Amino acid sequence: MIFAEGIFNGESHVVHPPSSGITSSLSVPIFPPKDVPIDLHVKTFVGHKNSSQYHVFELSRQLPRFTLYIQAPTNTPQPKSFVSFPVNERINRVVMWINQNFLLDEEVCAIAADTELDLRLMALRTGCPIFLHMVPGTITIHCEDIDLVGDIVQALAASLNIENMTSTANFPDFIEKLKEVLVKVDEFHNVRQKLTAEMADHSNLIRSLVVRAEDARLMNDMNSMKQSYLKLYDLNRDLVNGYNIRCNNHSELLACLKIVNQGIQKAGRLRVGKPKTQVVTACRSAIKQGDVEKLFKIIECGGV
Repeated sequence: MIFAEGIFNGESHVVHPPSSGITSSLSVPIFPPKDVPIDLHVKTFVGHKNSSQYHVFELSRQLPRFTLYIQAPTNTPQPKSFVSFPVNERINRVVMWINQNFLLDEEVCAIAADTELDLRLMALRTGCPIFLHMVPGTITIHCEDIDLVGDIVQALAASLNIENMTSTANFPDFIEKLKEVLVKVDEFHNVRQKLTAEMADHSNLIRSLVVRAEDARLMNDMNSMKQSYLKLYDLNRDLVNGYNIRCNNHSELLACLKIVNQGIQKAGRLRVGKPKTQVVTACRSAIKQGDVEKLFKIIECGGV
């Protein structure tokens, strides 16, 4: 019986092997959905095959934050996306942090007389390679997953008690996807303005038709009144269709803006402290100004 929050449905998992499958060992696969430390509480009931009473063994263990990672094969190509940031710490301290926060088959060691660190990992959750290279004063992480890189940067900075840290980042695929979303945002804004203008024109025409229909009624001109109300019916139908289009356009616009905001937050997580806040603020300012190139430069080099 295993108790763990966030892994199993109902926060617990019970394994009872059949009589034909009873052995001296039992394996239970664990697949954490996120990179967070997890407390495991295990209760094992042990006894004879036909016994009615069992010995209960209890064990508590904490899984490290980065669990689903293994050493990458030697022929794994280096990812083109990366983040590089200064760190005024000894390499051995970073090695210690890696051994404490990654569940690997073998402990990581520095190379070249503790003057260089070269770690190559593979994420089992996504199959994405992560290359971490450190020389005195600088750490560079190569990975295509900007979320994972942000998690590593934040966890490492918290462990090393780094309050403020800037970085240089280059994520071409992330920038390209963000550029596509920004193009959609401009298109949705243009459609919204066009629909608003059409609605204003229809509103003015409706007021004019209502006046004409009322005048025709007072003058007992039923044919003109009927024609005016038919036109009003058509205009009303167009307004309803336009409203539905505006609602759909607004929903899609909000979805795109949410993606943009999430992208800004991801870029901010590549920094720590004040530089992180500066990046988020500068990115939002660039979006308000409509300066896309400035936005991408801020994501790569940080805020001013």
